[in-house]
Amino acid sequence: MKRELYTADHEAFREIARTFLAKEVLPHYEQWEKDGIVSRDVWRAAGRQGLLGLAVDEEYGGGGNRDYRYAAVLAEEFGRAYTPGFAIGLHNDMIGPYLTSLATEEQKRRWLPGFCSGEIVTAIAMTEPGAGSDLQGIRTTAEDHGDHWVLNGSKTFISNGINADLVIVVARTTPEGGAHGMSLLVVERGMEGFERGRNLDKIGQKSQDTAELFFDDVRVPKENLLGELNGAFLHLMTNLAQERITIAVAAVAGAEHLLEITTRYVKEREAFGRPLAKLQHVRFEIAEMATECAVTRTFVDRCIEEHANGSLDAVHASMAKWWATELQKRVADRCLQLHGGYGYMTEYPIAKAFVDGRIQTIYGGTTEIMKEIIGRSLLA
Repeated sequence: MKRELYTADHEAFREIARTFLAKEVLPHYEQWEKDGIVSRDVWRAAGRQGLLGLAVDEEYGGGGNRDYRYAAVLAEEFGRAYTPGFAIGLHNDMIGPYLTSLATEEQKRRWLPGFCSGEIVTAIAMTEPGAGSDLQGIRTTAEDHGDHWVLNGSKTFISNGINADLVIVVARTTPEGGAHGMSLLVVERGMEGFERGRNLDKIGQKSQDTAELFFDDVRVPKENLLGELNGAFLHLMTNLAQERITIAVAAVAGAEHLLEITTRYVKEREAFGRPLAKLQHVRFEIAEMATECAVTRTFVDRCIEEHANGSLDAVHASMAKWWATELQKRVADRCLQLHGGYGYMTEYPIAKAFVDGRIQTIYGGTTEIMKEIIGRSLLA
């Protein structure tokens, strides 16, 4: 079915993204996987190409374009390429909105130019060893010491954790405040007491520098409070819808690409003297996955349109996130099966996609949390 979502300008931007991937990402990706981290050079290259800070005002070095469809194009192309180590979506679509909507004028001038040029790599630190989806379980604290906060605690599973120059940390600033006693504090590279732990050894996304972060009496200036004091919970809930739809966009694009790869494979691979595509079971598998992808694509496209118009709510973003990521997981598993033994070999894209995509149903809110959000909205 012809997609009506994008204009000629969006498709022109898609070609820019594909060219960037072909030139600056794909040739180096295998080495980054071995290194366990992407090169800082690719961040600066993305900045030069205008791929960072798409929605940031031009006066700070950004693209000045708040049309979310451009971000969706980028998510689709990186999703198809299966290059999650370079977390451009995290930087642009998940952290960017905190800086553009909550930062003071002084903070914007201090941080946004580097954010857009790639000189400043960003991360957001919510998850702790004992607190994941349940943000109210956060134990990291920030005590008020007059002109600064004293930050203590630890975070884990932090994407961009090693490369990050600027980390938005969720900390408890009012111990008795519950969900409404937390604030967002910006910790910058080089602050005394801010240490990075291991670059975590994951089953997939090897080039994504996912790390532990430790804060031991870190003095954070009052000028680094982002948004309202004790307003973190509301700020987080406001921005999670964009995070979740972005994950959904990448997920369905990844599933579609795996289907394309597998369709070609079953046409070429022979068993019992004929192509796999001649077997009815294989045709049924392809037919089912193609239908599921098409139906999911239709819903996700509608969510993209709604978000571009400013009307996507948390419930529908949660629907898109859990459904598209679970689809990606199913498609990866079924496509690997159709590849047989070759699907288990790491040199085949399907094997890498199988392990890289598994996290999609976990980060950004687990499938179970997405269902809880949806269920509460219907049964409250």
